[in-house]
Amino acid sequence: MNADAVVLDVDGVLVDVADSYRRAILESVEYVYDRTIRKEDVQEFKDAGGFNNDWELTYAAALYVLATSEGYDDSLDEFTDRIAAEGGGLEAAETVVRDSIGARAFQRVDDRWDPERLRDVFQQLYLGPELYRGLEGGEPDDDLADAGFIHDEPVLLESETRDVLVEEYNIGILTGRPRAEAEIALERVGLDDAVALEHRFTMDDWEEGKPHPHALTTLADRFDAETVVFVGDTLDDVRTATNAAEADPDREYHGVGVLTGGLTGEEGRQKYDREGATTVLESVDDLPSWLEN
Repeated sequence: MNADAVVLDVDGVLVDVADSYRRAILESVEYVYDRTIRKEDVQEFKDAGGFNNDWELTYAAALYVLATSEGYDDSLDEFTDRIAAEGGGLEAAETVVRDSIGARAFQRVDDRWDPERLRDVFQQLYLGPELYRGLEGGEPDDDLADAGFIHDEPVLLESETRDVLVEEYNIGILTGRPRAEAEIALERVGLDDAVALEHRFTMDDWEEGKPHPHALTTLADRFDAETVVFVGDTLDDVRTATNAAEADPDREYHGVGVLTGGLTGEEGRQKYDREGATTVLESVDDLPSWLEN
């Protein structure tokens, strides 16, 4: 693989977020509405597409919980399948609920649905009091003073892998994290100094989000690369590479899936394959040998 540039997602690739971001999704909905979804349900939203932003996934999960109290009786699997059929994302989730329970019931759901509060609780849970004060500028709730899931993110990228990638390839970052939270993760894995600011795309840097190809094609242009490998842990990451190849046919784009996020085992491998992943790796630490061989 004569790759000119390697672009890395953060969550599920460089750090494990099962007990941080994904935990915050579940506990935010539970905190605000006293009910929540199951841990494994988070992946169903991810597979449906359009939920690279975990805040929006939290809003959609809360919407489902509220809709069930108004007579919505589809299983969560059916709910996310319908979201996928509508094109994915939060707007599709709203459409599914509105079409299913009718205007009056949806209005009652909408009156209780509070994305702003969900986001605030999410940030308190994830960041913990000190970072929440510094990044969000607010004072945390008293009963969330012991939170801080960001500190529960094991590093997945081994230092030897990092050193090889930095030495041999142009390295970019493409993540749905806010910029400040991405910087914290990059510092933790030792890539903060190795990846120039112009080679990072975060939530704050482009409106569309994955799987829109703009960020990936822009990075390819900035690297003046002919062949770009994008490594991610969701189907939308692979779709981003596929969409980039369609939008920018003069370059090669390869979507590589890893099995260290929500997609695991043989089932995860098959899902990646169906989306057209160039290859599926057990972890990012297998990337250098695959690139070489």
